[in-house]
Amino acid sequence: MTNHIAFCQFCSALRRKAALVLCLALCMLGLGLSANAQKHRIVTFDAPDAGTGAGQGTTAVGIIPDGSILGYYVDADGVYHGLLRTPDGRMTEFEAPGAGTRAGQGVQPWPGMNSMRMIVGSYWDTNNVIHGFLRARDGKFTTFDAPCAGTSTGLGSGGFSINSAGLVLGACMDANNVHHSFLRTSDNKYTIFDAPGAGSTSGQGTWPDTFAGINDAGAVVGFFLDSSYGVHGFVRSQDGVITTIDAPGASTGVWLGTYAGAINPKGTITGYYSDASGVFHGFVRIAQGRFTIFDVPGAAAGFWLGTFPEDINPAGVIVGNYVDENGANHGFECSPDGEIAEFDVVTAGTGSGQGTVPYGINPAGAITGSYVDSNGVSHGFLRIPEADRGDFFSR
Repeated sequence: MTNHIAFCQFCSALRRKAALVLCLALCMLGLGLSANAQKHRIVTFDAPDAGTGAGQGTTAVGIIPDGSILGYYVDADGVYHGLLRTPDGRMTEFEAPGAGTRAGQGVQPWPGMNSMRMIVGSYWDTNNVIHGFLRARDGKFTTFDAPCAGTSTGLGSGGFSINSAGLVLGACMDANNVHHSFLRTSDNKYTIFDAPGAGSTSGQGTWPDTFAGINDAGAVVGFFLDSSYGVHGFVRSQDGVITTIDAPGASTGVWLGTYAGAINPKGTITGYYSDASGVFHGFVRIAQGRFTIFDVPGAAAGFWLGTFPEDINPAGVIVGNYVDENGANHGFECSPDGEIAEFDVVTAGTGSGQGTVPYGINPAGAITGSYVDSNGVSHGFLRIPEADRGDFFSR
């Protein structure tokens, strides 16, 4: 596995730990703390062909308004595959044409999906070159390579998220392993962009966020590494204006700084940042630029630990996770009025790197994510409000 892939997966792991922070922040503002603001039910699931060994299993990465869940699974041979779970509980496993079949190859984690179940992502081919794909609702695939993509091992391009208009947000690594972001229209036209201040040395550049990185208006969020490998968030408006996001108190040490993680239809952004000690804190930034900073009670205050907001729905409800002193993950939901509900899947492990990690929330308040059991195997989950009895809520 290349350094780039390892770093991307590292950043993805951080994003999983994102949203609990916001809740804490609201708490610190004098708002209420609730252990269970509303009754919920948790449904767990595994892809039929998911492996059952440590580091294998099923991961859910996001959920759309109708309750469909997108994810991936790792089989017994260490190969990655796509997974779509529809509101009736049916699961469809899929492969991208040309994807490699050796350990570490296949469909790359962290694809995106819009409300029409159009899926974008990337895959590793047999030479470990990365390519993008678009999967239509009927299952037909279109593969693509952005003009900025390198063609050597560990380089390439892929889709990260897609909005309701079919506008794809993605990233590419050029021949010098510098990262760039791009927008791809439905007629295969590209706009490649870099955040002002992004570095131009190997491993530096501009990354968009995954799944919730673009809203229906076309506004985009992500982060970039500067010439000193310090991290800064950014938001790109629909008319192409890029604004740097640095949370108050954020460090700019190597791989430290501000990560913008998700944007909702109102332009409200959630994410997290690291301070000078490498402890992570959450933030919410409204469209006008005002920040609210959060720390979740119970989160450890060690290096690369803390609280991490992950996703925000149209109503402003945030989900994510925090890491405790043992290195275990716990999920949370934070309402707009500051009520926090912490939760764990009952069968989640309690050791370092184990536990419950929410990744996404839809407008109805359904939350999806994954949990790692005591054997290091990952499983998907859906947390649904008991008061709602719509299609996917009744499954």
